[in-house]
Parts: sequence; C-alpha cells; structure tokens
Amino acid sequence: MRLPVLIALTVIIITSTIFYRLESSTSSKKRDYVLVIHGGAGFVANTEDKEKIEAVTNGIRAALELGNEMLKNGAKSIDVIEAVITILENDSTFNSGRGAVLSMTKEAELDASIMDGSNLNAGAVGNVRIVKNPIKAARSVMDKTNHVLLVGEGAEQFAISQNLDIVENSYFVTQQNLNEWEQRAKLEKGGTVGAVAMDKYGNLAAGTSTGGMMRKMHGRIGDSPIIGAGTYANNNSCAISATGWGEKYIKNAAAFNVHALMTYKNLSLNDAMKEVMYKILDPKDGGMIAIDKNGNYSLIFTTQAMSRGIATSDGIFEIKIWE
Repeated sequence: MRLPVLIALTVIIITSTIFYRLESSTSSKKRDYVLVIHGGAGFVANTEDKEKIEAVTNGIRAALELGNEMLKNGAKSIDVIEAVITILENDSTFNSGRGAVLSMTKEAELDASIMDGSNLNAGAVGNVRIVKNPIKAARSVMDKTNHVLLVGEGAEQFAISQNLDIVENSYFVTQQNLNEWEQRAKLEKGGTVGAVAMDKYGNLAAGTSTGGMMRKMHGRIGDSPIIGAGTYANNNSCAISATGWGEKYIKNAAAFNVHALMTYKNLSLNDAMKEVMYKILDPKDGGMIAIDKNGNYSLIFTTQAMSRGIATSDGIFEIKIWE
C-alpha cells in the first residue's frame, strides 16, 4: 500500500474514533425496564483529573441506583425521571441546579423539561433563578396547567404557588463557577443532565435539566426545555434526552427528528440516532441518549466524552465517561 493511501486511511480511522462514539444494546426480547442517564457531553477531557472523575462517577451512580430500584419496584417512568434528575440537580458536579454555570450577569439561569410518552404530556420551565429543582417545576407545569412551557418570573411565581422549594440565586453559585466565569472558561465544569426510562408497563419518559452555556446572554434559553429539541418521548417510538450546543439542537429539532425517522422512515433507533448525530448535526455538537419502545437503547456523542449510566432489568449496570 502506498504511503499517501496509508496516511489517508489512518486519518479516517482517527477521525472516526475522535468524533463518532456509538453505544447501543438490542435485546432478543423486550426488557422489563431500562434507565439511561447522562451528565453532559464534552466536559471531562482530562483523564488524570481523578477528583473530577470520581465526582462525576459517584453522581451518576447515585441517580442510577435510585432509578434502577424504583423501576424494579414498579415505579412509573415519569416518576423515575423526576427523581433521578432531582438528584443530579442537587449535585454541584453537574451543570444543572446547584453548581450550574453562570450567565453574563453572573447569575444561574436554569432550564428543564419532562415528557410522558404514554400521552405526550410535557412540561418545561426556562430562565428560572430561584427554583431549587427546575425538573420539579417542569413536572408541575405538565400536571397542573394546560401549558407546556413557562419562563422567567411567571415560572417562578407558579413554582411558589405549588409550594416547591425556593432558594436565593446564590444557592446555585459555587466558587469554582465564579472562578471559571472570571477566567472566561470555554468549557463547563459539569454538564447538562438528562434521563430516559421505560417502565414495567412499557411507558417511556424523558427529561433534561441545565444551566445552559457559561457567560450566555441574560435570558438565553437552549434546547433543554424545548420539547422536540432537547427532550422528547412517545410510546410509539422512543424517549430522548440531548446535551450539547443547544442552538443546533433547536434549529434541527434533533430529538423529534429521531422519532420522525423511526415513525415515517421505519428506521431502527440506532439508525435514526446516527442519521441525526452524524448527518444532520455536526461533529462536536454534543450527544443524545435514547430508549425505544422495546427497551433497546442507543447513546451517541461526538465530543471527547459524555458521562452516562445504564441500568436494565436483564442485569446491565454500567457507568462510563469516555468510550
């Protein structure tokens, strides 16, 4: 083989390794339940940072263990999604809830959404600054109103009316976040969090929660609270949660596109995910996790890393950061 050809093939192989990471599982029979969690894509690049690795791993494990136990005991997928994301919101390791990145005004501005695949009901909040757990506020929007998305002061007033925990904005701010803000850090200290689940009754659900982008414009809202962009669930196809460059996911209706490819082109979950991540979105845009109606799961990220955890009724229990 000539040297130029060999070099070209090497570049292709290396590029594929860096930018395209696919993890999936297809079971020979429908699983009883499945839970997949992500803690954000692209933020853990240093394999020597043992303290950060341990914090991320422990956070994912705590959420995964709770969700696995709930599903094993017959909990509904929508309740599991709310519970596991609440754990991650309370963990300052991640970019959601406490420890979320700060906007240009040096405040935490939080977004979250949740969707029930059994009836397509959904709820979301955007740009909330005093709600301790935005995922709980999103669930309340879904259950207690005729709306899907509430933002800003209106969302906060609604959360207060629902007796949700309210805190000062300083609760979300950590010293590390302040340091990164001052340094104009390009990478987040943690990542957007999300979860997808299928319960014993075959119902799918998904949820996502984030602080958004470091030094974002005041009032900016990304894909996490946008149904069809960062979150989507439908019992007829799949449940999806995304993480990455929010504007790109919004413009391409990324989560809904996976559902549409499965529904209208009859693609498998894996093939639909690859179509969106590899052909519609660009390299380094982020990642997505998904479960289909048969309990098969697919995780794709085009960044250096995406922390994630998987638990299934047939004994899979895995936590990973890199490939």
